Amino acid sequence: MVRGKIQMKFIENESSRLVTFSKRKNGLLKKARELSVLCDAEVALIIFSQKGRLFQFSSSNMENTIEKYLEHGKEEETTTNNTEVQQHVQPLKHEGAFTAKKIEFFESSKRKLLGQDLGTCSVEELHDIHIQLENSLKTIRARKAELYKEDIKKSKAKEKFLFQENTRLRKQCGRKPNQTPEKQKEIASCSQRTVSLEVVTDLFIGLPPFQ
Repeated sequence: MVRGKIQMKFIENESSRLVTFSKRKNGLLKKARELSVLCDAEVALIIFSQKGRLFQFSSSNMENTIEKYLEHGKEEETTTNNTEVQQHVQPLKHEGAFTAKKIEFFESSKRKLLGQDLGTCSVEELHDIHIQLENSLKTIRARKAELYKEDIKKSKAKEKFLFQENTRLRKQCGRKPNQTPEKQKEIASCSQRTVSLEVVTDLFIGLPPFQ
């Protein structure tokens, strides 16, 4: 008669569960003993029943076997940790080497832009450096012009503010307000033109005097 396959799940019936535990436990202890004798292996087996009862088998000293197991576990954990560390360190090493090369390249480019270490440069490299410097000068000049415009704008705003403040103070003192800065500039320009047209000449009638 063919023995039916037992389904692996918790046995609900308590009596059946106890019988199965006893049979399987004995079989497991027997197999452990046979393995230790036939193969000269160090075998240790520990079983706790549902109620906490201990069953054990050891081919040698149980405590020595457990201690050996714990040491082996520590070594395995250390090896695993070292492997994980190496897996994390290796990409960092590659990244560090790549970063170092980039820094070296930028330092070399900086020296060349400063006119240093040009002896090993080809004509094409010198041409590229020349273009970079021209582009940099254009950017610097544009920024300089922008700052000048900002300064002029601030100066005009300050001039306007001071004029308004002067006008307010003159009114408080009962004096006639000054002309606007634009009007003052216009008058000054006209005055300069008038002075330039007033040429001093001496008119003589008759022969010029002898020197």
